Amino acid sequence: CNNFCTYCIVPYTRGREKSRAPEDILQEIETLVRDGVREVTLLGQNVNSYKGEDAEGRRWDFSDLIYRINAIDGLQRIRFMTSHPKDLSDELIEVMKNSDKICRHLHLPLQSGSTKILKAMNRRYTKEQYLELAAKIRREIPDISLTTDIMVGFPGETAEDVEDTIDVIRKVGFDNAFTFIYSVRTGTPAAAMEQVPEEEVHAGFDRVLEAVQETARKQVARLQGQTLTALVEEVNEQDASLVTGRLSNNTIVHFPGSADLIGQIVPVKLEECHGFYYTG
Repeated sequence: CNNFCTYCIVPYTRGREKSRAPEDILQEIETLVRDGVREVTLLGQNVNSYKGEDAEGRRWDFSDLIYRINAIDGLQRIRFMTSHPKDLSDELIEVMKNSDKICRHLHLPLQSGSTKILKAMNRRYTKEQYLELAAKIRREIPDISLTTDIMVGFPGETAEDVEDTIDVIRKVGFDNAFTFIYSVRTGTPAAAMEQVPEEEVHAGFDRVLEAVQETARKQVARLQGQTLTALVEEVNEQDASLVTGRLSNNTIVHFPGSADLIGQIVPVKLEECHGFYYTG
């Protein structure tokens, strides 16, 4: 990773970004599809900063790569993560909008809703820029599910900064969020900053978590009664008469079925919402 967020040790331990050759990626996916794979996930510390070069010296960005993957016959679903907000391009939004294979889910880490804290984190976007980007994505892809990462307790964070984060949560309406408390990573710039008292951190975390749960319940509940397709992943661990599948928007659904459905994409009626998942 080349971003050097002040709380993160990854650039120091993993080194600079490297992009695989596009032909290698396409060939691997084509081989997987021939073996029966229906869904692939592209993984990177920051997939949006992909800069591949093909054998003829042409430069590919991430939207070019996704466009070509979308054209692979037999592939039914494409996922990717993680996207950095500062690098998510209009071209990528357009490719997602016009694809029937790219899953309707985008993980877009916020970390904080406070512009002051974002600057201290070296995230290189503001609260307003994040809100504008999220609004554009929802406008262009109305059925998208937006999830995020939120950190509470970064050095210097005040109750007002936490309120900024909660404001973003409510305005964006995240479908889910990974919320976590800042922890010191020795060797990072943030480790030398003045830390927030533990009781303040936990109070802020509880408020953020409550806001996330509130918006997520509303977002996920909108699907109730619809029939959508799910990729069956496994026999349910708690009830062997059920299988567990994943919708395009990454929501989990449990429904009657057997092991022979694993790997199949099947229609499921979403009958009952249980907060973050459905039974159907």
